[in-house]
Amino acid sequence: MTTLQLKDVTKQFDLRSGLKTTKFTAVSHANFTLESGKTVALVGQSGSGKSTIAKMILGLETPTEGQILIDGKPVDHHGRKADHIFRKTVQMVFQDPYASLNPFHTVEHHIARPMKLHHPGMSNEEVHKRVIELLDRVRLTPGEDFAKRLPSELSGGQRQRVAIARALAPEPSILIADEPVSALDVSIRLGVLNLLARLQREENLGVLYITHDMATARHFSDEIMVMCRGEIVERGPADDVILNPKSDYTKTLIGAAPDPERRLKELAVARAAH
Repeated sequence: MTTLQLKDVTKQFDLRSGLKTTKFTAVSHANFTLESGKTVALVGQSGSGKSTIAKMILGLETPTEGQILIDGKPVDHHGRKADHIFRKTVQMVFQDPYASLNPFHTVEHHIARPMKLHHPGMSNEEVHKRVIELLDRVRLTPGEDFAKRLPSELSGGQRQRVAIARALAPEPSILIADEPVSALDVSIRLGVLNLLARLQREENLGVLYITHDMATARHFSDEIMVMCRGEIVERGPADDVILNPKSDYTKTLIGAAPDPERRLKELAVARAAH
């Protein structure tokens, strides 16, 4: 079992205005643990610090203070070998499927490349077979057909399924999903989230699900952490956070979440009043 841990992690950025420099704290003393087989949702509005945490985990930003640990050992992004080992363990599904795939390369190229990097002993035939298997796993069938396509020949939902297959190619233990459905049409979001939930169970993945949507956080996560202005202001089992929120900010997020049943009742009351 793999464990990802953040211990008292803080990230500050320098803001310059003329000759004056001030500090902006994007993340303040974040602490949490993510284990294989669990899904933890990190919820907050835009600018709350969610994506900064993802970038620090992946080594795209360096913490100002604190530590990020894998199985109790500090994450090391210095040196090709250390970074290679980390990226085999932790992979990411990015928010925008249109920007995360190279338009000049086929679907097979996108999935095969990380496979060849992390499993150099595989033959071309073995790589191709594994690509088709992954396409089947993400419900892009027939795999032989989709493997030959370019990203421009796919819908947004199909592109995101390719991105998920690519993330699974190195056989990671931890998956960072940064707003994985926010750029997709509402009608296909549920299908992609159900796919992630199924793969999480089948692969025993630890998933950090970053979102602004409390409704999907409740249904697809074991635990919810609520982030506001760089601080984790509330955390707990998903149902407890939704049904018995402690923070006023959490209550605001829950109130802003779409609730079709509540909306229908409000419309019915409005019609009756007229």
